[in-house]
Amino acid sequence: MSDIVLLSPLVPIVEKTLSDHGLSTARAWEVGDGDAGLVRLGQTARALAGTYGGRVDATLLARFPKVEIVAVFGVGYDSVDVRAAAARGIVVTNTPDVLTEEVADTAMGLLLCTVRELPQAERYLREGKWERGPFRLTDTLRNKSVGIFGLGRIGRAVAKRCEAFGLRVAYHGRAPQQVPYAYYPSLVALAREVDILVVAAPATAETKNAVNADVLAALGPGGVLVNIARGSLVDEQALIHALASRSIHAAGLDVLANEPHVPEELLAMDNVVLLPHVGSASIATRDAMGKLVADNLVSWFAGRGAITPVPETPSG
Repeated sequence: MSDIVLLSPLVPIVEKTLSDHGLSTARAWEVGDGDAGLVRLGQTARALAGTYGGRVDATLLARFPKVEIVAVFGVGYDSVDVRAAAARGIVVTNTPDVLTEEVADTAMGLLLCTVRELPQAERYLREGKWERGPFRLTDTLRNKSVGIFGLGRIGRAVAKRCEAFGLRVAYHGRAPQQVPYAYYPSLVALAREVDILVVAAPATAETKNAVNADVLAALGPGGVLVNIARGSLVDEQALIHALASRSIHAAGLDVLANEPHVPEELLAMDNVVLLPHVGSASIATRDAMGKLVADNLVSWFAGRGAITPVPETPSG
């Protein structure tokens, strides 16, 4: 029987680090027998890592009565019912900081691709159309303003990069911060004042569909939306309507509401750039995330508590 149950495949460094510290693991996806298999694993497991079918809820936790800690692979932990975990005294950890720079880099790449239509230009070349004439002229980043929804670690890293590009930065969040950017108390007010809206806030009940039809209308026909947070923060149907009606100019999306499903309407549009949730998907960053998952577990089993517990659950 195992100390730790891996609920989903993780990068190899996780199992190696745990093994190096004498901790045994089991892979839930290899056990079989559905709930019965999980119940067997739950007889000894004190920790879970990853997510099971994209979710760790009260029903799943009930299969693991001895679990003390759930280690999430990622900075977002909306895949875990933290209230259910906290009610049982279970600590939940995530992997902040180690992916900040990578995701911010992706945000800027997606922003450039969306505004300058670089993927469309490449497709134009590959389809042999260049010989018939040059690709259309595009919008520019020059003299643009960027509004950031969620000025946390990643949002601040995006803001720093925007400044380097000569872009004016403003933001909206739960409260003003000590930063040199204009603060707007509502998302609609922010969208009304900027050319580009970058979504970098955490996924919570309060932020679900926060970027709605009113926000998109405020962004306006020249506006661009970039989402590097979670698909749940954007009302996807409202966005599809805004793009189709050209009530906003374009969108760049690394995340979607029902991943990996992509709405056919978005796939058919030429004013949207789509990525398959690759914000942190470099080898180096994913290894760093995996190492932090393992380090949290090693620290816990050594009696030192968790390294990066999320605030809604005990720290141990």
